[in-house]
Amino acid sequence: MSTPASEPQPAGTPASSPSTGAGHRRSRADRATNLAPNAVTAASPRGLALRLFVYVVAGHLLAAFLFLLFELGGGK
Repeated sequence: MSTPASEPQPAGTPASSPSTGAGHRRSRADRATNLAPNAVTAASPRGLALRLFVYVVAGHLLAAFLFLLFELGGGK
């Protein structure tokens, strides 16, 4: 397999080193390596449990509302 082609470099800039000028845009991989250690693990177990709880409660409230609509609308 061949490696992907690198991005074109401005004239006078060596291809092996990124430019450090003010207009240089860093790649997503470069930005990810400079994050704080805790910023990488955004979905903590506590946050995940809280989100799951909120979704379960919201789902039950929606189901109860739909059930109420069917009960009121089905009248015999």
